[in-house]
Amino acid sequence: MQKVKAAVCHEFGLPLVIEEIQLAPPGQGQLEVTLHAVAICHSDISYADGAWGGPLPAVYGHEAAGTVSATGPGVSGFSTGDRVVVTLIRSCGTCPSCASGKPVICETPAPADGPLRTAGGGPLVQAMDCGAFAEKVVVDQRQIVKLPDAIPMEAAALLSCGVITGVGAVVNAAALRAGEDVVVIGAGGVGLNAIQGARIAGARRIVAVDMVAEKLEAAKEFGATHGVLATQDRPWKAARKALGGRGADAVMITVGAIPAYDTAPLYLAPGGRAVMIGMPHTGAQSQYEPVILAALGQGLIGSKMGDAVIQRDIPWMADLYQQGRLKLDELISGRWRLDEINAAIADTRAGSARRNVILFDS
Repeated sequence: MQKVKAAVCHEFGLPLVIEEIQLAPPGQGQLEVTLHAVAICHSDISYADGAWGGPLPAVYGHEAAGTVSATGPGVSGFSTGDRVVVTLIRSCGTCPSCASGKPVICETPAPADGPLRTAGGGPLVQAMDCGAFAEKVVVDQRQIVKLPDAIPMEAAALLSCGVITGVGAVVNAAALRAGEDVVVIGAGGVGLNAIQGARIAGARRIVAVDMVAEKLEAAKEFGATHGVLATQDRPWKAARKALGGRGADAVMITVGAIPAYDTAPLYLAPGGRAVMIGMPHTGAQSQYEPVILAALGQGLIGSKMGDAVIQRDIPWMADLYQQGRLKLDELISGRWRLDEINAAIADTRAGSARRNVILFDS
């Protein structure tokens, strides 16, 4: 086993510790990827805070890009030197969910014995099947997708989670049709990508809803036609006014805040659907009046990772970026070294950052 540097979580809520860990060589169907960039997603922070539990110590990080540096037996279609994006979507390809085109909810559990060990040989969790807050990762070949040479690694890393989650939720989960109206609750990283997805899909009007006025202005740069402050009294009324007096055909809930979930149906038009993207903490509950949803033919849809099929969706989004139709560079708020990760996390917590990116080449 080789040694690499990683940011390790030893206790929920405490700063990550930069230390050497052991990384096993790639096994059957696996590859080793030397990382060039990994973005900090709010999910990583929630995990490190203990929001969803899980064993420790652990290495988080799941929004990454790098170069294939070794391949295990049984790998096909990839070679050493390939530029790839690394995702947390580990799929078997044969279970009922995978076979029906839903690899993000693969029903086959990952092997219990992951590739990581502490420097002393003790157990170390490869969180989200990635463990990308590290110089290198060993992942299944189904978790990666090749990248065009023209895409910078720091921009490409965003394709592995925040972008496919936001754009994919609109295109795949909401199945938005051209001419439909959209409300996006939350104008953070995922929200901006949901706005981009609505624009790309041909939405008629896109209303961004957020607690911060500056974020609403940023949302317009990504395609929102209107902005509504969530702090005002009954913001759904302002959204309906912006939509010509009718509710939205699709409401995208991109934050994990329970008030956002409680009020989302109030933005809907008859027959509309609310797509649940943001992840509340374990145990949090929301309330609805189901008779209204039933009477108006409205629906609630859960969407994990944008219901993405990465081998299909990431190449498409990479093309959109190269054509100037998908913003990636503009999503990056700051660039940091691995030894600055706790400062980068603190900056992300402050709420103004779209995506902070750790660069391993700096």
